[in-house]
Amino acid sequence: MSKGRTGQNTLQEAVVHFSVYENCHQFMVDLRWPNGKVTCPRCGSDDVAWLPNARVYKCYQKHPLQKFSLKVGTIFEDSPLPLEKWLPVMWMLVNCKNGISSWEVHRAVKVTQKTAWFMLQRCRLAMQDELTGGSLGGEVEVDETYIGGKARNMHKSKKRRLNQATGGNGLQGGAGKAVVMGMLERGGKVVASVIPDRGKASMQSVVRGSVEKGTTIHSDEHGGVWRMDDEYVHQMVNHLEQYVDGNVHTNEMENFWSLLKRTIGGTYVSVEPFHLFRYVDEQAFRFNNRKPMDDGDRFRFRHAQDRGQAPNLQRTHRKD
Repeated sequence: MSKGRTGQNTLQEAVVHFSVYENCHQFMVDLRWPNGKVTCPRCGSDDVAWLPNARVYKCYQKHPLQKFSLKVGTIFEDSPLPLEKWLPVMWMLVNCKNGISSWEVHRAVKVTQKTAWFMLQRCRLAMQDELTGGSLGGEVEVDETYIGGKARNMHKSKKRRLNQATGGNGLQGGAGKAVVMGMLERGGKVVASVIPDRGKASMQSVVRGSVEKGTTIHSDEHGGVWRMDDEYVHQMVNHLEQYVDGNVHTNEMENFWSLLKRTIGGTYVSVEPFHLFRYVDEQAFRFNNRKPMDDGDRFRFRHAQDRGQAPNLQRTHRKD
């Protein structure tokens, strides 16, 4: 891969490179039409011409909206922001280990904080999981965690409300918090999603949808609630006694939870439960693409751009 086709090696080089519109144009053309033949995203015709003054293409077939820009059919569509701002923001989001806040983007690319938040949410669409079922096999670690504020930081009215919801037993466990379930194939990828509760039905459904039957599952003691011995080889370690029992542990999933919580608590500070699945997918994308060859930053950037094309936009309205 040449630098001109994939971006630059560092953030500084990427910002300088993509500050020139011609470089952005060439990058998007190479990405969308690798054979060099530009086609209309609406009718598929290659009878198109570039209009340099307007910076758009025109299709000469008879149909509505004959003119289209490089952003049509991508996560950048319908945005007045130029590619010179979009591409550096995407680079930062996919390559910053702990994410990047909208306030940082606001200061870095000179847009309002609301616009920066919108840009980041659009970029996260390209980082959402493909949602392919039964993709994990071999040895898979399954674990769940709570995402939410600490009781000592809550307003007293909220603590009182949650305390009443738990029957006056105090803010134990995950009261008032969101539940995230993760499955990690050792030596492979992680799949994580927000689930409504830690109940048997919820967890069994997620496991069946992501893990092949016959797989060896490693979990903590809570796995006894949802274990499916007729479908999987289930091995558990009791965290009240030990964290590793020979080859049975969930340490790699715990590593992912550490990264996720550091990102949410340290960078984003406060995440609405409705949007939580986007941040989980963002961290899973970086985790799954953390060691691609020796071309990490450029690989992640180009991979995210590939996933931001029209065929993947059907995931836009996913809700957990």
